[in-house]
Amino acid sequence: MVSGPSARYARLTRPGIRAYDARVRLVDSHCHLNADRFEADADQVVGGARLAGVERILVPGWNVASSERALACVDRFAWLDAAVGIHPHDAAKVDDAGWARIIAWAPDPRVVAIGETGLDYDRVFSPVPEQLTNLRRNLALALETGKPAILHCRSGVGRRDAQDALLEELRGAGVGGSAWAAAFGERPAAVIHSFSGPLDYARAVIDLGLAVSFSGLVFRGGEEASADVAAIVPAPRLLVETDSPFLSAPGAPRSRNEPEWVRVTAAWVAERRRMTPDAIGSMLVEAYDLTFPSPRRTS
Repeated sequence: MVSGPSARYARLTRPGIRAYDARVRLVDSHCHLNADRFEADADQVVGGARLAGVERILVPGWNVASSERALACVDRFAWLDAAVGIHPHDAAKVDDAGWARIIAWAPDPRVVAIGETGLDYDRVFSPVPEQLTNLRRNLALALETGKPAILHCRSGVGRRDAQDALLEELRGAGVGGSAWAAAFGERPAAVIHSFSGPLDYARAVIDLGLAVSFSGLVFRGGEEASADVAAIVPAPRLLVETDSPFLSAPGAPRSRNEPEWVRVTAAWVAERRRMTPDAIGSMLVEAYDLTFPSPRRTS
């Protein structure tokens, strides 16, 4: 049984909630429909998201194979968007030929972002030097294409070394400067995916002009600062996501999160900002379209 602060959001699973949700516009700015766990029933998962009011889904790659599958998802469901790039976990695994494929896919109109990339100093599946090299080339590709980088950032429990290193890398790459302004204009040059970190870190990335996305991670212990962050992100740079099949929000199946459950995190954000579900929904769709413009999008 769900108890404590999460119980309120778990109640979004009660009978009748789907009819209410159908009137609220939603986005899922980070959903791994290209993961093996969705291979057998992607049609039903995408249909469930549509019924829940989800109008936009971004499917990011994390290596070469998953980036190719992200493109296949867009071919299968034309209203989805894709991102291609290399995750920090895979930084040491991608050879020159693999990276050349990412570069070749980046200009594709199905691709609206580069990533996911970033830094992970928690599990460190790739050595830190390789993570830094990988991040830099993904950022360079984002600048070259004018497509925002999707940034994963995780530190160990009670630490912030990855967040501090990411800020150093962003500043070193000139994010917020004239070259990035010329490439992106008023659009965010990058998205902090599944935000985690202290308030001063959030203020720093906001000052650099980045977008901030919240996932079911906000409901976990140790992520209490996210409540304060959600209240200060400028409306055009505020996003929500599921990170499906991971980071299930209260009420969602723990074994496989799905994009329809973004409604729970959206309701949490609405409370933090003292907004109605209708108002937050329209704001989220507008922020998504600003961050990830697409010549393909018709609805």
